[in-house]
Amino acid sequence: MQKDVTIRLKEHPLSITIVCLIIILSLMKVPEIEMAEDVPLFDKWAHMVMYGTLSITVWAEHVRHHRRQASHAFLFVWSLIVPILIGGAMELAQAYLTTVRSGDWMDFLANSIGAGIAYLLGVVLLKTAFRK
Repeated sequence: MQKDVTIRLKEHPLSITIVCLIIILSLMKVPEIEMAEDVPLFDKWAHMVMYGTLSITVWAEHVRHHRRQASHAFLFVWSLIVPILIGGAMELAQAYLTTVRSGDWMDFLANSIGAGIAYLLGVVLLKTAFRK
């Protein structure tokens, strides 16, 4: 079992890196960005992109290593459920563990939407890529 986990970790270095970056970005003070004021819902788009990137990266790394034997259960859990849970945990951490950030349910929704869209994109791409 431990060997299987190690193999999986070795198969997903970009995904692990993205999770680490999300944790760091979620807990640090965010500088003011002038452009952000001009783009409606800039913060929500950023959340959708971060979690969508995480989800699609999990897909890409898993499919790269498993091709036609890609596990749909693995992908459902690790590219949809886990990013949503991470998003919720980060919003709670911002609310209760930091003084420079505040948790926001709309950010959590944006995280979930980003992961959901990327998951659905992964499903479509996998079906079309291996269709005969």
